Amino acid sequence: MIRAVLLDLDDTLIVEEAAAVAAFAATAEVAAGRHRLDAAALAVDARARARELWRAAPMHPFCRRIGVSSWEGLWCRFEGEDGDMPALRRWAPEYRSEAWRRALAGHGVDDAALAAELGVRYGVERRALHETFPDAGPALDALAGYPLALVTNGASCLQREKLAASGLADRFDIVVAGGDVGAAKPDPAIFRGALDALGAAPADAIMVGNSLEHDIEGAVALGMRAVWVDRGGQAQRADVASVRDLRELPALL
Repeated sequence: MIRAVLLDLDDTLIVEEAAAVAAFAATAEVAAGRHRLDAAALAVDARARARELWRAAPMHPFCRRIGVSSWEGLWCRFEGEDGDMPALRRWAPEYRSEAWRRALAGHGVDDAALAAELGVRYGVERRALHETFPDAGPALDALAGYPLALVTNGASCLQREKLAASGLADRFDIVVAGGDVGAAKPDPAIFRGALDALGAAPADAIMVGNSLEHDIEGAVALGMRAVWVDRGGQAQRADVASVRDLRELPALL
């Protein structure tokens, strides 16, 4: 019998990767208004340069452990004093401007002032692109009889900012982010943190998320049931319970 439901945030309840892509595109358009260049190509290059810088940074092992992506690093405020958060907070302005400086250089543009401007602009554009999937609210309303936990990888401050913008925060009894426990899915520590807070055993809980590796396999390894949110419906797997729309979820509990 299911006594608790755990849900992922990014690309399960809210749009994440597509919003990041759109923010890169909007920021690149600013550059295209100053210099003759291909904005679409610059957006792709900026994402790639950001990823390179992110993975080379001494703080990357910490970010990987709690589940912060390179594009999140471009707008996260890195609040708090745990782990490498203070170092990330100090490094963030340099990281953001350098990612765009390198991308611009690949298009023959040497403009440090513009790169710094774009480093700030990306965060503005991303914060203007919060979007909640239309099935999220109705699904959570239908699950109101269950203790609900949000279990999300990433920095606590940024994930809570996204959740607040989604309008869904009041649906959850608890929120556990990777930064809260020092571990990201599929590490069992983050699932255990949520289960302990809800007073539920793994066998009595179900995890719902869009990532097979992080959400589904991580939960199953701990002894939980899991439901994969496969919105595209293009990669159905017979061995995994799945839904294309979150409103289908209550029927599976």
